[in-house]
Amino acid sequence: MQDSGRKRILIIEDDSHIAEGLKLNLSFQGYEVDIAPDGVSGLQKWKTGQPHLIVLDIMLPGIDGLSILRSIRLVDERLPILILSAKGSSEDRVRGLSYGVDDYLAKPFNLEEFLLRVERLLSRVSWAAGKDDLQPAGLPRTYAFGGNRIDFDDSTADCRAGRITLTEQEVKLLKLFIANRGKPLTRKQLLEIGWGYTGVIATRTVDNFIVRLRKYFEDDPHQPVFFRSLRSVGYIFDHENPAPS
Repeated sequence: MQDSGRKRILIIEDDSHIAEGLKLNLSFQGYEVDIAPDGVSGLQKWKTGQPHLIVLDIMLPGIDGLSILRSIRLVDERLPILILSAKGSSEDRVRGLSYGVDDYLAKPFNLEEFLLRVERLLSRVSWAAGKDDLQPAGLPRTYAFGGNRIDFDDSTADCRAGRITLTEQEVKLLKLFIANRGKPLTRKQLLEIGWGYTGVIATRTVDNFIVRLRKYFEDDPHQPVFFRSLRSVGYIFDHENPAPS
């Protein structure tokens, strides 16, 4: 049974020496620490362990760290995430920040600085806890396009099919498309970010969900204008300049 009085930290890091060293030092600070050595197990431990903070490497086997970051942000926009990566260029930092990371520390790093950053992130979360009036920094609570309206607060939508209740996976996929409006998304990206798959699995999961979204939101699901196919690429969501696929 988890000790509710201790902050839980998940380290997603494939270098066992770094991961064990961080776990040891964080444990000395009174934190409860778990380790995931790859992206797939990292996502699973995030879902089941409900950590208060994640320390995340970018270059991971299975699913890379940025895909994990984007997947988590579809569900939880407030969980503090600290990237700890050898990729420390300004371009890498900007990309991480644009995907919603809270802090970024390049390897090699100073241990004392790392521990202070962890403490600061957890303190900020504790200060903000219970402030239900805070608007998430990401997507709005409602989103409208083409006569459709999605309410993310209660996972419902008013659309051509009437009022419907969306499943958790449908909500995640819609958020992913809206956050990347006008940008092509490959099936590999959709599988990794939306489902946590490695992308090497032959599956029609994505296509089946697209069929469902078209049925909900397109006037003519057979000639979609919002959720469009891109041959040999994947799909794109756009309602600024819609065109039949």
